[in-house]
Amino acid sequence: MRYFKNRFLLLMIISLSCSRLMAQDQMYTQFFNAPIYLNPALTGQFEGDLRMNMIYRNQWSSIPGNLSYTTASIDYNMPQFGGGVGLMFSRSSEGTAFLVNNSIAGTYAYSVGSEGFVLSFGLQAGVVDRTINYNKLVFDDQIDPRLGFIPGSASAAESFPFNNRFYFDSGAGINLVVGEFDIGSAVQHINQPNESFTGTPAKLPMRGVAHISYRWDLSRGENLYEDEKSYIIPSVVFSKQATQQTLSAGLQYKRKGVNAGLWYHSGGQSGPSAIGISLIFDLLINREGAEKLRFGVSHDVPVSGLNYSNTSGTSEGSISYQTTLPGRAAEQKFEGLRRCYDFY
Repeated sequence: MRYFKNRFLLLMIISLSCSRLMAQDQMYTQFFNAPIYLNPALTGQFEGDLRMNMIYRNQWSSIPGNLSYTTASIDYNMPQFGGGVGLMFSRSSEGTAFLVNNSIAGTYAYSVGSEGFVLSFGLQAGVVDRTINYNKLVFDDQIDPRLGFIPGSASAAESFPFNNRFYFDSGAGINLVVGEFDIGSAVQHINQPNESFTGTPAKLPMRGVAHISYRWDLSRGENLYEDEKSYIIPSVVFSKQATQQTLSAGLQYKRKGVNAGLWYHSGGQSGPSAIGISLIFDLLINREGAEKLRFGVSHDVPVSGLNYSNTSGTSEGSISYQTTLPGRAAEQKFEGLRRCYDFY
């Protein structure tokens, strides 16, 4: 009985934590392997013609409720102006009531610049389907003071008027690559859609993101290809949505086809903080075809607010592929793209 009470108390604490974080979109430790999700202005910002990315995040994996997030995207380099078009799908599942968000969005970016800099502007527009399984919710009149929750018991609580919400969503961003710096910002949910299940309007707050990375070339002066050099890459990503905010700061060491990183994630005053590690492997590199196959893993360990022994931390896995399509001549491309989002 004591085990059950402790477990129930833990679940209540996690539920309250999730309710505070519900107003905030997920942020990936491997943000660089979800470039369009980070900023729509990064659409088409790579050396090849076609790029595909997929990333999966399992948050607090030992806690019942399946806090999982998936984002997949494909974008195409437009040689006429150095930008591109893209398509992104995202899915999140949160809590034992299976609060699920499925979204699909198109992105568009336009770039200006030269060999010295690239300035990109991005737009995003899509639709979201938000659902909840009301039958999975537990109310206080289903909990016995001595026995705890009784499976199959009925509740006198009224059902939500809706268990599904479908709405339009939009975003925009800007990104600048100059020298060894990559600096950008983006705003999501510009139209602040209503996502309420109760009938009482509940607007989704706008989410603002700012990010900056610097690439320090340790092989400067050596006659090497880009993928043969060694780099140290510090980065900072800040996100704010309503009263919730997160800050991720880290340092990566990249040598040839291996990239190792150490990260600190702050959840602000109301959220847990964590230390994360990431490992990225370039499994295939074809310089002539701008072809690259990449696999990444990361793991976050909570250092405040939650206990690792009860949550098992947070894990991510990602895979990405980019290539050059037949018939696309390199000289057709916007020359500044060779300096674009190739920091990682």
